Amino acid sequence: MPEPRNIIYQRLGVASGIVAPIVGFACILGAIVSYSQFSWANNALSDLGVVSGTTGMIFNFGLIVTGLLTFNFAAFGLFNYLGKSWVGKIGVAVFAAASLALIAIGVFNENFSPTHYIVSAAFFVLMPLSLFILTFTFWFSHHRGLAGFTVLIGATAALPWILEFTLNYVPNVAVPETVSGLAVSAWAIVLGRKMLKA
Repeated sequence: MPEPRNIIYQRLGVASGIVAPIVGFACILGAIVSYSQFSWANNALSDLGVVSGTTGMIFNFGLIVTGLLTFNFAAFGLFNYLGKSWVGKIGVAVFAAASLALIAIGVFNENFSPTHYIVSAAFFVLMPLSLFILTFTFWFSHHRGLAGFTVLIGATAALPWILEFTLNYVPNVAVPETVSGLAVSAWAIVLGRKMLKA
């Protein structure tokens, strides 16, 4: 007997959350490999988006596709899994807003100042914020392990930025961008796998 359409959409949404980080970091690494002048200390990742030729196209395409997949994860995966409570709805909405900001980073590269910097800041603020909100959702629904994991990932995503603005440990922001992005990616993959099993 065929599965209901809403179940199929939900599974596709969850799968999007697992695939999104893989696509995103594959494109980022591809852009870095194609541009030998890139420096982890002295560049932002977004500097790759304004390099002419293959580098810029790979980087911006990767962000846009990753953002679309992440939005699909929020709309069809997380919402069905966590959207039963008002706290869950808010957390998923903030997560979805962060995914739209990620798409905007790829669309409005550094040549579009100040729009690029506004949407970049929005992404790196909204994504940890969504995780902190979703922590309460897991806690109230008695998923204490997921609550602890989510708040840890949220803190890991936020801490590189707090340290950067207080200690200025690197001249530019590629390192905090990467650490923050990897943390959220780990959360999406772990939660996505758990959701698929459920």
